[in-house]
Amino acid sequence: MPLRNSSSRYGSVSKTFHWLTVLLILVDFLIGLVAGDLPHDTPAQIKWAFTVFSLHKTLGIVLLGLALMRILWAVIQPKPRPLHPERRYENLLAETIHWLLYLSLIIIPLSGWLEHATTTGFAPIWWPFGQSLPFIPKSETLQGIFAAWHGITTSLLEIVVFLHVAGALKHWLIDRDHTMARMLPGNPLMADLPAPDHSDRPPLRPAVLAIGIYALVLFAGSIAGLLFSEGGDIVTAQATQPQPPLPEPAATGNSAGHQWVVTDGTLELSIRQFGKEVKGNFSDWSANISFAPLPEPTGRQGHVTVDVNIRSLSLGSVTQQAMGFDFFAADTYPTARFDADIMPITDGFAAKGTLTLKGVTQPLNFPFALTITDGVAQMSGQISLNRLDYGIGANLPDESSLGFDVVVTVALTARKAAE
Repeated sequence: MPLRNSSSRYGSVSKTFHWLTVLLILVDFLIGLVAGDLPHDTPAQIKWAFTVFSLHKTLGIVLLGLALMRILWAVIQPKPRPLHPERRYENLLAETIHWLLYLSLIIIPLSGWLEHATTTGFAPIWWPFGQSLPFIPKSETLQGIFAAWHGITTSLLEIVVFLHVAGALKHWLIDRDHTMARMLPGNPLMADLPAPDHSDRPPLRPAVLAIGIYALVLFAGSIAGLLFSEGGDIVTAQATQPQPPLPEPAATGNSAGHQWVVTDGTLELSIRQFGKEVKGNFSDWSANISFAPLPEPTGRQGHVTVDVNIRSLSLGSVTQQAMGFDFFAADTYPTARFDADIMPITDGFAAKGTLTLKGVTQPLNFPFALTITDGVAQMSGQISLNRLDYGIGANLPDESSLGFDVVVTVALTARKAAE
């Protein structure tokens, strides 16, 4: 069997590319289906789910490389002529489907790779070249768009594969010609066809149609991804039962007349998952701050109460999992509160009080640095919390899958309120 194509049949290289691609698509598709339904209740289940997802992603990268080699080979090879050149519309449909297949082989794994690059805290690709892509930032919005691309183009591929197989079966069972046999192993006996002169069909029309279809599909995916990332169920879901009452803020004493208004700030956290750092942040929180330049007789210089909307947490691809009952239980406990007195210490200040999270109240001493210039305060601090103290991830009692320490970092700018 010849290696190269001819005007009437495919060579062994094209056939190998074709059937190897079919095998990888089928295997990776099934792995992706299985991975999406795996439980995440125990450390062993989480580790297995990560392994399966890593396999799915790694095979996707292999498929992308194979697709590029296959397309390059197809470009430099003659394409066997249609056995029925008079069937213009049927040939146009077949060529368009081929172009859609080629585009799918590139866009589906590439969109999955882009989705992976925009997220943190999930299964890695098994290769030594890193997990990020140049010019692709970590972004929940981009992650939503690329995830939508990956899903909608996979659905398009299912339709295209169905049409491709249906066409092959038509040639085999109805037309009874050698169209399907040209891609099967072996070297079927058939007459050579004249080399194509491209005078009977416009070669660019199927490509233009396929590109147009894909442009519409990706546009629809972008809209769906934006809608999900900005208004999906992670953000808008309501608590299924009322949260137990939070502790009342402590009295503010003499510092009550010295109120400060937060103008900017960040509330971030990081944790290690399977040995890798995962970073996140809360986008919705408020702070009620009083602070006097001189301490009260008790030594206190102020008071702070911080309320945090748990559902505003963004934690990469594990955001939704973090909202679940075993972790933050955001449906039941949608708000966390830190209530503390501000006390001077040797090298700065400390907010000494309690943190109520997931219905558990624990004492917390939060040291921080503070500078005040012309009525503008700059504050920054960091503390490490043990997630088990608040019943977070209690089903993961060791650090092999999820670390105990959660590092919380706070930075804010505040201005003194007008008296």
